[in-house]
Parts: sequence; structure tokens; C-alpha cells
Amino acid sequence: MGCPSGLRSLSLFFLANTASAAVVSARDPVPSGFVAAPYYPAPYGGWADDWSESYDKAVKLVSQMTLAEKVNVTSGTGRCVGNTGSVPRLGLPELCLQDGPLGVRTTDNITAFPAGITTGATFNKELIYERGVALGEEFKGKGVNFYLGPCVGPLGRKPRGGRNWEGFGSDPVLQAIAGAETIRGVQDQGVIATLKHLVGNEQELYRMYNPVQQAYSANIDDRAMHELYLWPFADGVKAGVGSIMASYNAINGSAASQNSYILNGLLKDELGFQGLVMTDWLAQISGVASALAGLDMSMPGDTVGNNIPLTGYSNWMYELTRSVLNGSVPVDRLNDMATRIVATWYQLGQDKNYPPPNFSSNTADREGPLYPGALFSPSGVVNEYVNVQADHKVVAKQVAQEAITLLKNNGSFLPLKTSSPLFVFGTDAQADPQGINSCTDKSCNRGLLGMGWGSGSANYPYIDDPISSLKRKAPNVTYYATDSFPSVPAPTTDDVAIVFITSDAGENSYTVEGNHGDRDSSGLKAWHNGDELVQKAAAKYSNVVVVVHTVGPIVMEPWINLPSVKAVLVAHLPGQEAGDSLTEIIFGEVSPSGHLPYTIPVSEDDYPDSLDLVATPLSQTQDTYSEGLYIDYRYLNKAGKKPRFAFGHGLSYADFAFSNASISAVTKLSEVPPARPAKPVSPIASLNTTLPAASEAYFPEKFDRIWRFLYSWLPNNEADDAYAIGAKGEKKYPYPAGYSATQKTEGPPAGGPSGGNPAIWDTAFTLSLTVTNKGAQGTPAGKAVAQAYVQFPEGISFDTPVIQLRDFAKTKALAPGESAKLELKLVRRDVSVWDPVRQNWVVPNPTGQYKVWIGSASDDLPVVCYSDSLTCEDGVESPV
Repeated sequence: MGCPSGLRSLSLFFLANTASAAVVSARDPVPSGFVAAPYYPAPYGGWADDWSESYDKAVKLVSQMTLAEKVNVTSGTGRCVGNTGSVPRLGLPELCLQDGPLGVRTTDNITAFPAGITTGATFNKELIYERGVALGEEFKGKGVNFYLGPCVGPLGRKPRGGRNWEGFGSDPVLQAIAGAETIRGVQDQGVIATLKHLVGNEQELYRMYNPVQQAYSANIDDRAMHELYLWPFADGVKAGVGSIMASYNAINGSAASQNSYILNGLLKDELGFQGLVMTDWLAQISGVASALAGLDMSMPGDTVGNNIPLTGYSNWMYELTRSVLNGSVPVDRLNDMATRIVATWYQLGQDKNYPPPNFSSNTADREGPLYPGALFSPSGVVNEYVNVQADHKVVAKQVAQEAITLLKNNGSFLPLKTSSPLFVFGTDAQADPQGINSCTDKSCNRGLLGMGWGSGSANYPYIDDPISSLKRKAPNVTYYATDSFPSVPAPTTDDVAIVFITSDAGENSYTVEGNHGDRDSSGLKAWHNGDELVQKAAAKYSNVVVVVHTVGPIVMEPWINLPSVKAVLVAHLPGQEAGDSLTEIIFGEVSPSGHLPYTIPVSEDDYPDSLDLVATPLSQTQDTYSEGLYIDYRYLNKAGKKPRFAFGHGLSYADFAFSNASISAVTKLSEVPPARPAKPVSPIASLNTTLPAASEAYFPEKFDRIWRFLYSWLPNNEADDAYAIGAKGEKKYPYPAGYSATQKTEGPPAGGPSGGNPAIWDTAFTLSLTVTNKGAQGTPAGKAVAQAYVQFPEGISFDTPVIQLRDFAKTKALAPGESAKLELKLVRRDVSVWDPVRQNWVVPNPTGQYKVWIGSASDDLPVVCYSDSLTCEDGVESPV
């Protein structure tokens, strides 16, 4: 694997600049077989039982809105990173949207939680939910209506991908479970979660449309779409997520925010999504086309950006009003857009005493511009400095700690005694000496690496750094705050060197040390000559512990087998609680229980070429997923390539054994699931679809306008002109091929409300097993993880990976001699493949022998259960 050649500077220049519909037409051809089929019209929301009450309320409210009021809720400007307009006379407030997945961005008095990749490494469903609860409490406390997370796209297809760390790992099931638990935790607090990015945003380079370059096209076949990339979104929809954010890139040649097949077909019809779809920031490249394709909300509304006082042009707002009046956008599409937004507001109970925003994403000062997008704005109090931290540092620390992954521990070298002489190397051991928030959006790798860079970051309230914690706990600590190995006294055999190294990545809005979001310059190497630092420490000291803070896999071959390197800990991205969470493991107060949420390869070249970063400047780059289902451990297993550390790997100070495994069949399986339920008529169909009067779009008389504020009203003459066109009906918008305005009465066979056909979620098998800590008395207690992987029957007509993760569970801390029972579950979808011909989930051989492998890592699976005989064995050889 390698970095692409080309004009990377183009992505740097245009990323933060205007997104425009007037892009160049040149592009590399979309490969044959990858098609963005038209799917129209946008299905109405409101046909799922679990949303019915909210839709009834929303329809009642929307039915009282004028044209301009309906349009006003689809975009807007304000104090937050994104805002909608309000309808004050009907009691609908402006809604606040705010980054990011690990904490409330661009404000203070919050918790900087561990990143998504860290959270995935815990393999602890309950803890992931608790993190979601804490995030929800903080976002609500700041008056945020929409939490812009969790992130399950990128999936982690490309190891160099810049935003992989915002998600939970390179596996669709790990992403799905962690994403759904986060959604439940956040939304149980009344905050609307926003699952992102749909779909194919697997690299940062050339992700956005701009005047001279189209965004790259992620070309994904139907099986890979369903079995990998759409999989976690389906779980999120089933969990009730309120909003979904489209990605920047194109999919199969069509921009995600106006891809009718993705938004109307897969998301709203097949998955039965009842909430709203929004753009990523500045991703909207058209007005009418995006509305027809199923987009419901444009963010931030201004195509140039709210905070840059230029023209204030919008593809929607007043233009959407014009497009409805002139007949280009059907009234029922606007009705659906507005109703989906209002219904989501009701669904989360935000109509009942929900707090307004008490901070500004534009300034840290107490007073500032009330309309930050305007060149001249009245000022007022915009920051109230509300502290929302509560005791959330406790769950933040627990996530950071349970994620720490012990890769190697020769001779049980860890845990250390606090009396050991410790010599610490690497600037990553300390907080940034220039200030913990000195780099905007963490756009530098200086000092401790606690999170990646970009919109997924947050401000630290403080950092408990490792060196401070080490010095609190151990009396003999010497720190060399350098990434170049210094001159040191001759060590004794008792001396221990602890070496801190990093690898960083982030969003393509910044370039850090030559890396344009993705790790295109550094590759999978440790930054700041980290490999050399470890090598020189290992040449000098006989006992070396390596601590890695990283956004993803790094190649460790330059030093992993050196005899002095006794132990390796991957601490991922721990957020603010980086110190005690780590040192308590180093000194044995707690046993490590993290597991790798990705594979660490021997070489980057072990992956297929299709997982490289790609770039064809001045064209539309074609990123074709020719590897299909085979990414990460799926590919390495198929290719017979042994990784350095397998997906799911993680050691413990405890000694766990699995026993007493059992499997039970719950639902009798058929080749195809039972027929989906009939699709009921949506209450949106009852709303008036008559062309509204031009007067509904007039500016109010004597209205004092704020320059560049995004209004949904039109000057009277412009409204009259648009209405005249619509009333005559002679001029027709050039609708796309395949367009229809007639609602489909029958949905796709795999479809259904809130997650697709309910039958695919039926429990197929339940499994249980006993986990025992067989460690000697006096050794630390530990938490064990059981991972369940399915192996499809031999002889089926579908190609499937050797094994695929399907569920996992984690015990409480087990003392030596203590046991616990774990329960695992497989649903119908887990033993199905997606059939592109039948467009349905298919169990290839319902009576065949499915093997469910259980163990502590993808290459350590000593227990197997059989679906045909309903028996289990232990002590067997792993399939890979």
C-alpha cells in the first residue's frame, strides 16, 4: 500500500472553500457494473408504529405552517455549528446541531471522552452505552438538539483512512453494536443522535466537490454495501436513530447528498428510516435535485459557510421556497421534509422543557455576535459557561482503561512494581507543553495524542497525562521529554524503559506534518521517528515497555521481536483520562481487558491494492471496492497471510478458560425470511399539496433584515413570478431519468419499518458459555471478552469470508477461581447473505452446519458450536 501521486494541494485549497454545483464535468469513468439507479419519489415518513405518535403531532403542527415556515426548518444560521430556523408562532424553536462524536466541540466545561476507536476496543456493550448516556447529558446540558455522532462510516476499510478513529473499528458488527449502544445512550437523554457518514467516506483525500474537482466516487457492489457498509446503519435505524448524515463523496457516480438510490431506496424504503437526512457541512451541491433525492436538511445552509461573510448564497431556504412555488419541488416533498424534522423533535421529547443553547461555537468570549455569519451583527451574551461535566470523568476513565490492549507480555513482565527504576522516553508521555488546546481542532501532534484532528475533536478541560501519573505512583521516575534518544547513564538490569510513540490522523480540513487527513505521508509508521526511539531504547535497556497512542494500526516489525521489548500496550486515543487509566494497568492495580478493533499487519503490503489511497487530480477519482467483502481480517484470512496481531487480540494478567458452551435454536430458518409487513399509508399523505399562495413567501412588512442571514422568504415580486410559473405549469423542471412523483405502495422485499423486514432481526440461535479465571491466587482480577464468529456451511453457492464477527460479551472483573456465564446471540441476518438477484437476505442452507466459533480473538477460537446438531466442543483448533 502507498500514498497516491497527484496534486494534493488541490484538496487543501478547496476543502474549506465553496462547495458548488458548478463543478467541472471531467471525471474518470465509473467502472462497469457500479450503478446509482434512480429511486423516486422520496418515501414519506410516518409509517412505523414506534414513530406514529410523533408523526401525528408533527402532521398537526406542519399543517398550520406557511410555505416559508416549512422551508425555514430545513436549514438556518445561529450560534451552533449548524442550526435550523424556527417557527415561533407555533412554538417550534431554532434547533442546534453540534459536533462531535467524543464531546461537545468548540466550547468549555465539557468532558473530552475517549474516541470511538478507543470505545470499540473495550468490547463492552454496557460501558459503550454508559458513555453514550454521559455524552447525551453533556450535549443536552449545553442546549444542543442534535449530537453529530456516532460515526460508523468510515468503516475502516483503508488502514490509512483519516477518520477511522472516529468510528469503532474495522468490522461492521463491532461498528453496529457500538453505534447502536451509543445512540440508545444519547437518545435516552432526549438528544437526537446523528449517525454518520452514509456512505463510502473511506478516505479524506478528494472527498469534497469543488469548482475544479468532483468528489471521489466510492464504487460499492450490492453485497458489500449490505454486508459491510450499510450494516451498522441498519442497526442504528433499528435503534431508533433520529437523523443520518450523508457523506461528502459520491457513491457509484452520484453525490451522496443527492443519491436517490442510497437515500430514498436503501435508507428510507428498505431500512424504513423515519427520521431526517442531513448533509455533511458544505456537501450540498444542488437544490431541487437533492430535495427530490431524499435530502431533508441542508447544513450549514450557506454553501460558502456561515462563518465566512461572503454572499450568503444558499441552495435551499429562499431558493427552496422559489422551487416549490414554481412547481419544481412538489409540495408533498416539502411536507415530508418538514414533518420528518418536526416528528424527530417530538420523538425525542424536545417539545417539553428542552434547554436552549447556552454557548457559541464561534467565540469563547462571553459576548459576541448574535448572527456570526453576518458582516455586521448586533452583539449579546452568547456564552454562559455552563459546566456539564458532572462525574463523567469516571466513565471516561473506565472507557480509556478498558480499551488498553496488551499485545505482548513476555515472561509476564507486566505488571511492574512501583519500586522499579523507570526511565520514560517520548513527548507523548506529557501534555502539550504549549497548551492542551493550543492547536485548533487538535491539528498538531505535539505532546500526548488523546484524539485525532478535525471536527471529531473537542477541547480538553484538563489532561491527566501519563508522566504525571507515573510520578504520582512511583518514587524513581526519570523523564526524557524528547523523541530522539538522548545520552543516558549506563542502565542496570533492574531499570525499565517506557517508550511512548504515536500515529495521528484526522479530517482533510487540516494538513499535519504532511498528512492530509489520511496518513498519506506517514503511512502505518510511528510518527516522530518512533521506531528508531524504540530501537535505541531496546539497544540500551534490557527491559522495554512500549506504549502506543494511535488512530489505527501501525507496523511494528522494526522492533516488536527485539528481545529487550518485553511488553507492548496500545492505549488508542484516551481523551482527557490518559494517565491513571494507563498506570493502574502498568502497576497491576487493574488487568488490561482491551482487544484490537482492527488487525495489525506484518506489512502494509499484506493488504490488497484496492485498499490504497487513490487520487486522480482534476477528475473524479474512482475508488472501486474491488475487494468486495474482504477487508481487514477477512482479507488476510482468505489470503492466508498471518498478521502480527489479529483482530480482537488482547492479553490479560488473568488466565481465562472457556467451558460449558451450549447452543439453542430459537427461530426455524427458511431460505428467505417471511414476507415483510404491508406498508401502511403515511399520515403525511393527509397534508395539503395545493400550490401555496405567493403571499406565504413574502417578507413580513417593515422587517429589519440581517445581511447574509438565511431567510426562507422572497421579495414579493420574486414570489409572484415563481408562483405564476408554477400555476401555469407550462415550464417543467428537467427531472432526472426514472423520476416519478407517485408514492410506491409496495416496498422492497427486504424492507420494513425501522430497520427493514422485522424477520431479519428474529433470534436464530442463542449461545452461552462459562468463563473462569484460572489465574493463581494473588494475581489481579480481570475482565474476559468472548467473541463469536460465524462460519457458513461448506458447499453453498455464495462466497463468504472464513469467519465473520457476529456478537461479543464481556464479564465483570473475575478474581482468581471465579467464573461467570456469558450469553451471545445470532439473528437471522447473521446467518444470511445478501442476494443481489432476489434483493433479499438469504440463508444459503437453512439445515446446513453453521459453525459458531467463540474465543478471545479472531485467531484464538477454542470453542465451536454447530447449528445442525446443536452441540458444542472446546479445545479445538481455530479455523484461522
